[in-house]
Amino acid sequence: MNFQPVLPLAGYGGWRFLQRTLESQQATFAESAPVKRATDQFRERIGAIQTADDLVADRQLLQVALGAFGLDDDINNRFFIAKVLSEGTGSNAALSARLADKRYAAFSAEFGLGEGQTPRTALPGFAERIINRYESRQFERAVGDQDNDLRSALNLTNGLRDIVSGSGSNTARWFSIMGDPPVRAVIETALGLPASIGRLDIDRQLDMFKDRARATFGTDAVADLTDPASQEKLIRLFLIRSEASASAATSNGAIALTLLQNTLRPA
Repeated sequence: MNFQPVLPLAGYGGWRFLQRTLESQQATFAESAPVKRATDQFRERIGAIQTADDLVADRQLLQVALGAFGLDDDINNRFFIAKVLSEGTGSNAALSARLADKRYAAFSAEFGLGEGQTPRTALPGFAERIINRYESRQFERAVGDQDNDLRSALNLTNGLRDIVSGSGSNTARWFSIMGDPPVRAVIETALGLPASIGRLDIDRQLDMFKDRARATFGTDAVADLTDPASQEKLIRLFLIRSEASASAATSNGAIALTLLQNTLRPA
């Protein structure tokens, strides 16, 4: 049987419980049979992978590689993934650079399988680094099977860490947030921004994110949002606002159903 996280509560109460039990639950998850089998195989064989075609040809390894970056749903898009990897990240014309979702660029850069690049797959520590990411992301996925809001909250720490670890400017980091769907969803909701802002000009979106961050945290520096206290505030706001939105939608649906039933009721 697959491991199922223990989540007795939803919302912020569920988050607090999950934080208290996270270490033990993640350790149990990592030792569950399906996860351990996948990670053992990855550890054993990834060093022999030298090209993008090598990786996409091995479904078991590819599953771990994609899962480490939250890209599990692309497991059957082998041609697309091979192109993302083989074009690397060294050019603005590379596919990963042109995609709005910046997880693909991070994935391609980490493996180093682009033309003219030296593969990073056999470097010391590479396998363990990817396995750690995979275990973390797959635990988030297991949480999401029960509560997607808690999955999103769990993802925030890793997502922001990846964004801040780059050498780009603060503006570039905001663009990375806007290009990372899971991270964007949390921060957008936490800051009280409507999903409809995604239809605005990208520079206008940037201004709105920065303005609301300054109003909420007193700063628009993305690096400051990685502070534990700031992250906890982000997550608390996200969960409270998400739960309130869901409750409102349920209430509105119930009201609409009542009105429809009254309309259809014979006089």
